Amino acid sequence: MIVGKVVGSIVSTRKNENLIGNKFMIIEPVPGMRGEIGSFVAIDNIGAGIGEYVLVACGSAARIGCGMEKAPVDAAIVGIIDDPSGLADL
Repeated sequence: MIVGKVVGSIVSTRKNENLIGNKFMIIEPVPGMRGEIGSFVAIDNIGAGIGEYVLVACGSAARIGCGMEKAPVDAAIVGIIDDPSGLADL
């Protein structure tokens, strides 16, 4: 899992039929979890908003975590962090 901040959203009017009705958010990983990863897009079916810190599952865990096993999903927001004060150490 990756901890990141929602920094924007993406609107796609044409997409795979398994993705219709889903929201896509742009995630910026917190500095301690960046590694080689820059900003990326994650599917959001829990209602995260811009500016919130979130937990993101990646790879096949993302499809399972959002209940979309047959969708082309590589990253999914699976939790919203209530108190991001501990993230300053990352």
